[in-house]
Amino acid sequence: MYLSFFGLVEKPFSIAPNPEYLFLSDRHKEALAHLTFGLGDAGGFVLLTGEVGTGKTTVTRCMLAELPDSTQVAFVLNPSLSELELLASICDELRIRYKKSDATLKNLTDKIKNRLLKNHQKGGHTMLIIDEAQHLAPAVLEQLRLLTNLETNQKKLLQIILVGQPELQQLLKRNELRQLAQRITARYHLLPLTEAQVFAYIEHRLNKAGTDSPIFASNSIKMIHQLTAGIPRLINLLCDRALMGAFASQQLHVNKMIIKQAAIEVLPLQPEQETRNLISPVILSMAAIICITLGFALSFIF
Repeated sequence: MYLSFFGLVEKPFSIAPNPEYLFLSDRHKEALAHLTFGLGDAGGFVLLTGEVGTGKTTVTRCMLAELPDSTQVAFVLNPSLSELELLASICDELRIRYKKSDATLKNLTDKIKNRLLKNHQKGGHTMLIIDEAQHLAPAVLEQLRLLTNLETNQKKLLQIILVGQPELQQLLKRNELRQLAQRITARYHLLPLTEAQVFAYIEHRLNKAGTDSPIFASNSIKMIHQLTAGIPRLINLLCDRALMGAFASQQLHVNKMIIKQAAIEVLPLQPEQETRNLISPVILSMAAIICITLGFALSFIF
């Protein structure tokens, strides 16, 4: 709707993970370096955590793009599984055939280990990536640890990347998971963007979408950083709605007023905002009751 108005060829702030719009801040590059280091020859488990929308998927996709063709990757997106379901999902991802009637923990584990050995003998690697890993049950995590027991003198035959929200760190501190925690060769917690990085992020996405015009005023970008706390997904939501608002009012530049209105429309309420929204109707209702009561009382007096 607003593309031609701003001289854009496509939406710059879509929340879809378009690799063409990949922006690696210093923090994302550092996270990528930690993943790469952790997945060295001796690597077993690698841990990547961060708040919702900070770019964990971006880092993971970037890492996948750099993997050699000899690496076979299994990607599990729904970790709310039992031990057997997880092993079945890994088999599906690695294109390992099995009979559902014979799908036991032992049979599926044996099939996976056979595939790991074959990949290794061919000079290849096998990697398992689990997203939203904070939802994994302790028993499932223990099953994953058992899969990494297969190794040579130099390396593990299965490298596992656990990607999740900060709760995953707390989960791995549980006593029954201490053996797994000791096998984590690299950890990185991805923080939101700084104010300077938000400036660069917005400029990068606008350039990719076809314009180098400074659509967003400097003070409006500062406000964007404050309202979103530097979380890329929220930045995208806010900037997209702000562009619509500027187009609706036929303004070529996005100012602070437009950002404020866009934030009201798309960003989740802060606790103090929720409190104000809850209190206001209550106060109005009480005021109305008081007025009615006073009016009723005065009618008797006069």
